[in-house]
Order: sequence, then C-alpha cells, then structure tokens
Amino acid sequence: VQLQASGGGLVQAGASLRLSCAASGRTINSVAMGWFRQAPGKEREFVARIMRNGGSTYYSDSVKGRFTIFRDNSKNAVYLQMNNLNPEDTAVYYCAAMSLPTTNARSVAYWGQGTQVTVSS
Repeated sequence: VQLQASGGGLVQAGASLRLSCAASGRTINSVAMGWFRQAPGKEREFVARIMRNGGSTYYSDSVKGRFTIFRDNSKNAVYLQMNNLNPEDTAVYYCAAMSLPTTNARSVAYWGQGTQVTVSS
C-alpha cells in the first residue's frame, strides 16, 4: 500500500490543521491506521491510531483532547484533526498502516512520506 500524507504547514500557536492520508494500491478498511511524528533530533513517536472500523481510537497523552483521528474507508483515507497547536507539536507527521495495532514505530508495516507541521509561538 502507498500512503500520501498532506495538509501540513506553518501556523501560529493555537491554530488548527487537518492532515490527510490517502492510500492507494490496496484498501485500508481491513487494517488499523495511525499517525506518528518526528521532531528534529528525536525519535519517531506515536500520536494516534484508529481501528479498522473506526470505532476505537487511541492517543498519546501529549495530544489527547486536542487531536482527533478519523477515517473514511469509502475514500480509502485517514485524517488527523489538530486543534490548539503549540510549538511542541512541530514535527514531520507520518501516516502509518499497521498490520497489528501498535504504538511502536518499529512495528509499523507501511509509512507515508511525511508532511511538515511547524507551529510558531
């Protein structure tokens, strides 16, 4: 499966962004999907994941209550709505297709190419 992430940009603290991840090559309705992020000099970290039917979501503590992950299987896509952004959210954001639900970047089966999110103070 190929994953194409988009929607990143430069925003001020407190703003919102919506990231999109379009999948091609196979349908994603049978797998969990997620978002990870990687800031300069840091390891890639888990942000959010959603189960294949969209009924269950899980977030890192750092984004809980501000970010929402959702999916549209009819469009073969997953999204990350990010509200109340702060400078600590600055990173390259990657969408991920998971063979098994995970928060471990090393266990991700497929990665998108990443989209840069920069939040200024």
